[in-house]
Amino acid sequence: MKKFLFLALSLAASVAMAEVKPFRFAQLTDVHLNPNGDGPTKALLASIDQINQTDSIDFVIVTGDLTEQGDTRMMRQVKACLDRLKCPYHVCMGNHETTWSESGCTGYSRVFGPEYYSFEFGGVLFLMFNTGPLLKMAYGHVSPFVTAWAVKELQSHRDMPAIVVTHYPLMEGDVDNWYDVTDALRRPGNVRLFIGGHYHALRLLRYDGMPGILMRSNLPDQDKKPGYGIYEVNGKEIRAYVQRVGEEKQFAQAYTMQRADYDPNGKAEKYPDYSDNERFPQVVERWNAQAGAAIYSSPSVEKKRVFVGDDEGRVQAFSLRDGKKLWEFSAGARVVGGPTASHGIVVFGSADSKIYALNAADGKLRWTLQASQPVLGAVSIDGGTAYVGASDSTFRAIDIRTGHLVWAYKGLRGYVMTKPLVTRDKVIFGAWDNTLYCLRRSDGQELWKWTGGLSRMHFSPAQVWPVTSNGCVFIVDPQRAMTAIDLETGETRWRTFQSKVRESLGLSADGQRLYAKTMQDSIVCFAAQGDAPQQLWATDAGIGYEHAPSMLPERDDIVFSSTNDGVSLALDGKTGRLLWRHKTGNSLMNTLIPLGKRRLLFSNTEGSVGMLKYKSIEH
Repeated sequence: MKKFLFLALSLAASVAMAEVKPFRFAQLTDVHLNPNGDGPTKALLASIDQINQTDSIDFVIVTGDLTEQGDTRMMRQVKACLDRLKCPYHVCMGNHETTWSESGCTGYSRVFGPEYYSFEFGGVLFLMFNTGPLLKMAYGHVSPFVTAWAVKELQSHRDMPAIVVTHYPLMEGDVDNWYDVTDALRRPGNVRLFIGGHYHALRLLRYDGMPGILMRSNLPDQDKKPGYGIYEVNGKEIRAYVQRVGEEKQFAQAYTMQRADYDPNGKAEKYPDYSDNERFPQVVERWNAQAGAAIYSSPSVEKKRVFVGDDEGRVQAFSLRDGKKLWEFSAGARVVGGPTASHGIVVFGSADSKIYALNAADGKLRWTLQASQPVLGAVSIDGGTAYVGASDSTFRAIDIRTGHLVWAYKGLRGYVMTKPLVTRDKVIFGAWDNTLYCLRRSDGQELWKWTGGLSRMHFSPAQVWPVTSNGCVFIVDPQRAMTAIDLETGETRWRTFQSKVRESLGLSADGQRLYAKTMQDSIVCFAAQGDAPQQLWATDAGIGYEHAPSMLPERDDIVFSSTNDGVSLALDGKTGRLLWRHKTGNSLMNTLIPLGKRRLLFSNTEGSVGMLKYKSIEH
């Protein structure tokens, strides 16, 4: 059987190809329409006008980053511009449509259609799919079911050369599971070229040996000229050109159409390094269960059950003891903020614009509450009340037993994704509108708002889970600052850019130490008291470039962190000494949940949920 499979794969490249009829297409990428300026719109329209005046352009591909802020309104504006084209066009998502999206990435599908699909033209198969990341700053990620779909498409069209169209390049440092994708897509042997964008400049690349090209952005270049790509295809080759508006096109590269320009039986040039698991044998995986789709939030645990939500809109319960699946419930769209369990009730929001409550024991539906836009925020439950923000400018407090709306605050200017901080008399959370909100817990009355002079939506304190101690609220934000804010007044006590932190924060159990993750290798600790920032320690944790928004919980004086490439780590909370690292995959790890008896729950965007067990460590 293995010999037969090897022979079949070896013959893949030699399958007789169908006749390719000559054609031409254009590529627009990284157009970045922005509600705060009309420059990108003018650039896009200039390129569209020139494409319309160019002879024999059969269609246009648009390879992502259609908007600057990922909002549905601007996507509709992009579509209105693209509808001016005199030829058909085909669109795929970019990271600006997936990382920042008030619709939970459902708006894109309503405007442009599926997140992945194929079409044929002139005897050539085109595959278009999303490379993420979804709703968190992280490396890109191609869902396993999308990879399986792409392979099936290639195999069912084995006599047809194929062009794969994405936004990110399928390479290390761009897509976390690049090696799985390239290993899978090379096997059928009919891929001839990968086309993408993202880097805003022409790049000629090889994806584990397979040819790839990234086209320049449509935004004006240093000479204030918009531009795009032109491709001329025939049975012999693909010729790629860079086209600036108002000028002659410039040749970039030619690619063969007659055969695979790589070894279909080859492998990725590099795979993830799991040597940490040998270096730190005191950490083992107690169990690891597969949800079947990406998980974007931390597990929730109550009694003997673990709960997670996933990209397919499912909430699943697993046994805390051994990871056995107990039940599953399906909502109408992806679950981003994740479920929270309390008093035998599981509460979560969905991109289908509903808030749900289930019985923790059997997953039976108790109630739903309808919002007018997707509910992407994580839920906090305290005293039998659930607190959660949505994308309809509303933050809600809900009785978890009855589903009765206790109060609703409707003063938001952006959408909510964070897990709210609930104190004795306040509820505090950030939104994607440069604002940290403080509401009165009893009735939702606004007490104060903090903006800190943040000038861009992308700098919002919207992913961090705020913490409080010694009369202050502490946050970190994508402007790479840590800030202490007076709990009662909302005034800034101090703000520091010393350590270049981003969106990950934690607080020691005694309320005296703040933990944060920097964007390059380090975990840092600051004092949670005083009128000025005071760094207590900084540790090079050996985690490399790091931008995943995962918080840093502490238990028994051990602080835990996690990374965008599958690593969990532990440090001594008082000294910063690295205790261990453990790798469970190569995708974003959500915030870890420390339990008693040296146990730790994890989940990741590969769709895994599980438990780590670590041995006792003397401090």
